[in-house]
Order: sequence, then structure tokens, then C-alpha cells
Amino acid sequence: MEVLYEHLFASILGILHLKYLVPLLLGTIAGVIGGALPGITITMTIIMVLPFTFGLDPLQGLAAMTGVYVGGSAGGSITASLIGIPGTPSAVATTFDGFPMTRKGEPGRAVWVGVWAAFLGGALGGLFLIAATGPLASIALKFGPWEYFSLFVFALSMVAGLVGTSLTKGLLSGAIGLVITVIGADPILGVPRLTMGSDFLQGGFPFLPVLIGIFAFAQLMSDIEKLRAGRSGGAGGPPPSLKVSQLKVLWEILSRPFLLLWSTWIGILIGVLPAIGGSAANVMAYDQAKKFSRRPEKFGTGIPEGIIASESSNNANVAGSLVTIMAFGIPGDAVTAVMLGAMTIHGIQPGPLFISQHPAIAYGIYAAYLVALPLMVLTIAAGARAWMRVISVPKSILVPVVLVLCVIGAFALNNIMDDVYVLLIFGVVGYAMVKIGIPLAPLILGLILGDQIEVNLIRAIANDPNPWLFITHPISGGLLGASVLSVILALWQHRRAKRRGAIAEEEDIDF
Repeated sequence: MEVLYEHLFASILGILHLKYLVPLLLGTIAGVIGGALPGITITMTIIMVLPFTFGLDPLQGLAAMTGVYVGGSAGGSITASLIGIPGTPSAVATTFDGFPMTRKGEPGRAVWVGVWAAFLGGALGGLFLIAATGPLASIALKFGPWEYFSLFVFALSMVAGLVGTSLTKGLLSGAIGLVITVIGADPILGVPRLTMGSDFLQGGFPFLPVLIGIFAFAQLMSDIEKLRAGRSGGAGGPPPSLKVSQLKVLWEILSRPFLLLWSTWIGILIGVLPAIGGSAANVMAYDQAKKFSRRPEKFGTGIPEGIIASESSNNANVAGSLVTIMAFGIPGDAVTAVMLGAMTIHGIQPGPLFISQHPAIAYGIYAAYLVALPLMVLTIAAGARAWMRVISVPKSILVPVVLVLCVIGAFALNNIMDDVYVLLIFGVVGYAMVKIGIPLAPLILGLILGDQIEVNLIRAIANDPNPWLFITHPISGGLLGASVLSVILALWQHRRAKRRGAIAEEEDIDF
């Protein structure tokens, strides 16, 4: 262990050399900006950065892309907190409390709770994973289709904790998300389903345009309604106060050590398991925070716990994904898939022998990840005035600009107009759901997990049609048991909240 940290310390000193620090800083800045812009995503940003790394040595190029990954993961929380639109899919849960906190007049607090939670969660995740790469990665190797199916079912059980005030409407929202995933070609055989002979429906509904439509358009339409009513034209004057006590924000996070550590652990574990990603990790961590909270009814009203859970797990997830790609050559998500390609281009083959054969590069990536965290904080601090000015821009200017960015982001995904049409369709769907009081979070969770549940169910049955294997496999059975407990706990909390509300109403009437 001592030797390990000696190598790490030497690598950190090496990465601070201008030769590596400049690409790392530029990558972090690009990541923060790309993550903050709705629809641009970390994957798109890292693809744009990739060509500029071909002329660099391997560690320089990988340092730049690590910076994009870290910066983008935190950057997505900026727009999530300030305008209620997640810059990246992994910042979805940050909107639940970040935006309400901004609406309560605390935008600086909302942003910095997210930034410092991302920094602390990422740092804890990175340091832990450097010491525990082997054991954690070996857990991932034990996962077959039965275990993955049960894991995604466990994640889907979080719907019960995100239903809001109406259980029926919340479950309906989750069901809509699942139905969306079965429209289009079958993920295994490619057979069209529910397409009604339409070429448009043949390709299904891509996740990113649906996400942008559901969140961005629903939020923007609400803003337009307020404009028409003359209630919200934007401040138009100086931006809101940027002065927040950084020590106070840090204390808000550090005074909740269990929440920070538990959310970080969830992010690490989801990151180590391939193909799940931060979009599921942040929602799972948010749900867990709500379940363990003494005041679950406050979640969604602008409390720091929701932001801490989402952002600490989000950046810890980055560390987990990097471990998976280095130890096994398996991309944990789309971003690490691009990084895997970059390593191959530079003549590096990730896998079980990667760390022993290329220790300088392996520890260099560890060091780049840890150094990127403070660079991310400095980058966001340097642009704080620009971020905060976003919410003081008159809505009559901000709304069309964000709409254009959303359309560009959706079109740039595959360079086809069909994705723009998907965005418009689900913009209307999201707005209608908001108007009738159906929560959006369960739909997004169903959309994230639907494909993976189906794919792993088919793979498990193809390997062995015996359904009892889902229970007799220890990890799979344990996850299914945890799913049942998760639903029971969420239902108990829901009923407790209704009872408290009823008691409060009776007291008000008596008064």
C-alpha cells in the first residue's frame, strides 16, 4: 500500500508539469462548458476533443480526456441548478433540489453545494479505487445476465421513492418510460415492434432527445406561461449575489458524513459495473438519500441532501468507470468507450495486464483524475459570474436561446431531423405531464433502465430458461430481495407523509 501511494504521489508531481497540466486544464474547461450546455453531453465533448489529442503523447491525450470527463460530470449540475435543465443525463437528479433552491433565492448555494459534493465524492472515490481496483473489479466479473437483470430491477424499484404526492401518477410515469423503450427495433433480433409500419418509429426514441424534450421543453413552456401572465420577465439587472460562504457550504456537506460516503459508494459501485453509467447512479443515490432521511417529504423542495447525494455519486461514478476500462478493457459508458479507442490508437491495450505493463500511464491517469478535481472547482469559480448571469438574463431572451441550443444538441446526436421531431414530441408530452401533475423523474428512470432490463432478461433466458436462477444466484437473489424491501420502504414513507399531511391539515382547521 505504501509503495502504491508513493507511485501515485510521484505521478501527481509529474502531471503538474506544464506538458501535462495544460492539456488537462484545457480538457477540464471544455468538459465544464460542454457539460453545462444542455444537449451537448460529455460524450459529444470528448469526441470533439479526441482529434486534438492524436499529435500528443499517450498520457497527454488521456489527461485531456480525463479532464473532459471530470469537468463535464460536474458541469452538468450548473444548468440543472440554475435553470432546471440538466446539462448531462447524469445531472437529472440534481434538478430535483438544485432548481427549487435557486427559485428560493439561493442560486449560489445550489451551485456550490453541487460543486463541492462532486469534488469530495470524486476525491473519496478516486483514493479508494486506487487502493481497491482489484477487489472491486473482481466483483464486476461475477456479474452475469441474471445479476445485471436483478441490478436493473433494483434500480427500477427506485420509482416507488420518486412518485411524489400521488403513487398512481408516479407509477404511471415509470410505466410510460418503460413503454417508450419497447418502441422500435428489438435490441437482440432487430425485429420491429409497435412501429405501426412507420419508418419514423422504426429506430425507436433516442435517450438524449427524449431527455431534453421532457425536461427542457416542459420547463421552458412553464416560463413562457409566466411571461404571458406578466409574472416573470427576468431580472434584467445585475446578477444575483455571488457571495456564498464556502466554509458554510463545505460544512453542509461534511456535517452529513453518512450521506456523502453512502452516495459515493453507490457511484463507485455503479461505475465499476459496465454499461450502467452516471444517469442511473445519481438517481439511485438520490433515492437512497431520501429513504434514509429523517425528512423525506422535504426532498424536491430545495434541500442540500438531494444535491449532495446526486453530485457525489455522479463524480465517484467517473472513478469507477476509469477503473473498469483500465483493469478489463471494458467501457463502462459511452465516454470510456471513446477513451478505449484513444488508447488503442496510441498503441495501448487496456486489460488485466495494463497496470503492470504500463504503470506510468496507469498511475498518470489516476493522477490526472485527482488533479482534475481541483481544476474543475477553479474553472467553475472563474466562470461563476457567467454562470450566475444566466438566471438574470430576461426570460424573453433566455428561452429562445436555450430552445435553439436544445434543438442543435438533439440534431447533432445523429445529424438527422428525426431526433429533433422526437425532442418536440416529448417536449409536448413532458409539458402535458407537468400540467396534470405527473412526475417526470420516474419516466426518465424507466427510460434509462428499460432496454437494459429487457436485454439481460433475454440473455439470461437464452443461457438457461430456468427462472429460479434469478433467485438461486446469490447476488441476483440478494438484489431482488433488496428491490422488494426498497418498494416496501418507499410505500411506508409515502403513507407516513400522507398521515403527517392529514394531521397538519386537521391542526390548521382546529386553529
